[in-house]
Amino acid sequence: MIYSAYQSAADAMLPLRAAAGAVVAALRHPLHAMWLPGPLQSVAAACEMLARAGLTHHRPAFGLDTTVVHGRDVAVTEESAFSTAFGTLLHFRKDTSAEQPRVLVVAPLSGHFATLLRGTVHGLLPDHDVYLTDWHNARDVALEHGRFGLDEYTEHLVQFLEFLGPGAHVVAVCQPCVATLAAAAIMAEANHVAQPRSMTLMAGPIDARVNPTRVNELATSRPIDWFERNLVATVPNRFAGRGRRVYPGFVQLFAFMAMNPDRHLHAHGELFLELARGEVEAAETRKKFYDEYFAVLDLAAEFYLETVRTIFQEFALARGRLTFRGRPVDPRAIRRTALLTVEGEKDDICSIGQTLAAQDLCSSLKPYMKRHHMQAGVGHYGVFSGRRWEQQICPIVRNTILAAS
Repeated sequence: MIYSAYQSAADAMLPLRAAAGAVVAALRHPLHAMWLPGPLQSVAAACEMLARAGLTHHRPAFGLDTTVVHGRDVAVTEESAFSTAFGTLLHFRKDTSAEQPRVLVVAPLSGHFATLLRGTVHGLLPDHDVYLTDWHNARDVALEHGRFGLDEYTEHLVQFLEFLGPGAHVVAVCQPCVATLAAAAIMAEANHVAQPRSMTLMAGPIDARVNPTRVNELATSRPIDWFERNLVATVPNRFAGRGRRVYPGFVQLFAFMAMNPDRHLHAHGELFLELARGEVEAAETRKKFYDEYFAVLDLAAEFYLETVRTIFQEFALARGRLTFRGRPVDPRAIRRTALLTVEGEKDDICSIGQTLAAQDLCSSLKPYMKRHHMQAGVGHYGVFSGRRWEQQICPIVRNTILAAS
């Protein structure tokens, strides 16, 4: 019901948004734009705001076409290196013969596309051969492909690391830190030749009991069947995943926005003023952010519910109760994978101490193979994107990978 209601509302808005877009195109046409009086500038701004008032369910472009290697500009090409129904191992292949460490970047599966890590990839590209988990929108995955839960997610990480082969490294951001640590432990226990040389866990809920945030409190405030009854929906017949039970991306987006409504209202008010005043550069920066923010994907219901229950309600990894295919996951098996944990001082989604917990769980690692970094002055997104990521955190990640290579 919730999905059908959302889709009906979105469909009803399409003609109005299209008409608003046509007005913007006419008013902003090069022949008129420079002569447009103030009141019509405001009309154009209002119409553009209306034309943008919707979500998209398709992955935006990464736009990472070039990078710099050893002081030289080189072309970057996105390639599918390995693919399943639920995810693609995306390779950012560079036009260079330079030998660089292979790095698997594990993107969250939490309602947004992997392009959320555009800044992470951008920072790693000059010095690493970068691969990324590009998760697919569950509403586009036919039922015949089966379930996709936490075990299947973890299994994908093992498969991707197997594909990369011995000597690779892994960098996980936010939610997948638990599955990444589990995959490394599983591979270590099996003495797998492709177990990663280093593992960087950034802003992830290894132990969500530590300094609980509003997100953590919400997860523990109700039983898991409440989440299933109220937040899980069925994909409508018009999509390839018809009949699949999902946690809709639009629900996650609205929940995130509800955490800071004043911030988003203020940002959109500023965007209107920038458009009305013709402040193109400032408006483009803000539009670019919200184009990414309003691109959402659905999660398979089993993955969402298992994540909430296992990570945020039962704290299974931290309590030593996490299993994979029915077998215990023991981080103490990790002996050859260097560990770096990174947290942000002002993170209100995954607070200080939650990722650090991995240091104690990986108790078999020698002290010189473990490092923790707390980045002052950044919130959740600042850990893996933005100026401090590029200038302060990324060099630490690079040094960890270099030391373990």
